[in-house]
Amino acid sequence: MQKEKSCGAIIYNQNKEVLIVKHNKGHWDFPKGHVEGNETEQETAIREVKEETNIDINILENYRYEIHYSPKENVEKTVVFFLANNTSKDTIKQDAEIANIGWFKYDEALDILTYNDAKRLLKKSYEDLNRIM
Repeated sequence: MQKEKSCGAIIYNQNKEVLIVKHNKGHWDFPKGHVEGNETEQETAIREVKEETNIDINILENYRYEIHYSPKENVEKTVVFFLANNTSKDTIKQDAEIANIGWFKYDEALDILTYNDAKRLLKKSYEDLNRIM
């Protein structure tokens, strides 16, 4: 069984809107990507968010979420997401991978996200955000 690992972030702005990207393959999700070299999970998340959206983020300590799935036969994938806030505002999509980017209110995001795992993480991260803000 081959193992893959990606990292990304669930990013909220000061209005508690969440950043979601629409991939060129058509699904809406949080920005994420594969770990490269000796990167830490947080370094990967920061780099991938910057590459896909042009947004700089601040990762909030102690809020780490994991999902596991099999994207294809004999591949086991782990995706780690961190709760984060944005430290820059201007989004620019990475044309090679991203069709659209948007900041969405919680209810809108829940409707737009494609995968149930992402919807579950949105709910959990929003609960966590409301506890700390």
